[in-house]
Amino acid sequence: MNRANISESPIINIYCDESCHLENDGESVMLLGAVWCPKEKTHETFEHVRGLKQKHGLKRDFEIKWTKVSNGQLAFYEDVVNYFFENENLHFRCLVIPDKSLLNHEKYQQTHDEFYYKMYFNMLKVIIDPKYRHRTYLDIKDTHSATKVVKLGQVLANSHHDFERCIIDPVQIVRSHEIELLQLADLLIGAVGYCNRGFTASHAKKRLVELIKHRSGYSLVKSTLPREEKVNIFVWSPGGVA
Repeated sequence: MNRANISESPIINIYCDESCHLENDGESVMLLGAVWCPKEKTHETFEHVRGLKQKHGLKRDFEIKWTKVSNGQLAFYEDVVNYFFENENLHFRCLVIPDKSLLNHEKYQQTHDEFYYKMYFNMLKVIIDPKYRHRTYLDIKDTHSATKVVKLGQVLANSHHDFERCIIDPVQIVRSHEIELLQLADLLIGAVGYCNRGFTASHAKKRLVELIKHRSGYSLVKSTLPREEKVNIFVWSPGGVA
C-alpha cells in the first residue's frame, strides 16, 4: 500500500502488558504479551466483557486480573477465556524468557533496559502489518512508564522504517482497570507464566491453564509457528528468532 494512503487504512489497537520484567525482581521467567483487535471492534468487545461481569454478579468496572483468579470466580474467568477464543477479532501473542539468570548482558554489550526494548520489538514485530495503522497501549506500571513508551515507540517506528509515523502511532500509557482488553492481556500472560513456572497449587488457575491449552491446541511452554494468529507463543533463547 502507498504510504501516502496509509492514513486511510484500518486501525489495529494493541494492548500490551508484562510480567516479571525487572532484572532483579527475584523471578526467573519474564513475559511480554499483547492482545490486539481492529479498532472498530473494540467497543463491542468491551461491552461484551462487561456483560459477562454482570452475568456473574460482578460490577461492570471489576478488573480482570490473573492474580484474582479463584475457585469462586472460575466460571466467570472461563467465560472470558471462551469469549476470547470465539471472537475472531481477538488475538494474543506472548514472548517468554524462560530464565533471566542466564542472560549475559555484558557479552552482548547491552543493559537490561536495552534488552527489554529488544524483546518488546521481538514480541510486537509479528503483529505489525504495514497495511494497517497501529495504536499501541501500555499499562501504567511505575514512574518510568512515560519514558518507556517514548523509547518503545521510537524502536518500533525505526525498525519498520516508519520515520513519519504512518504505520505506528505514538505508544500511549493507560490504566488497565479502564480497558478490558488490557485486562485480558494480563489474564492470558498470567496463564502462560503460571504454566512456564510449573505452578500447580491453585485449582482454579490450573483449570484455566488447561482450558487455554485445550482451546488453543498448544502447550504454552513451546513456541508456536510465527504466523499463528490466535495464540502465538514465542519462547526466546539467545540467538533465537521470532
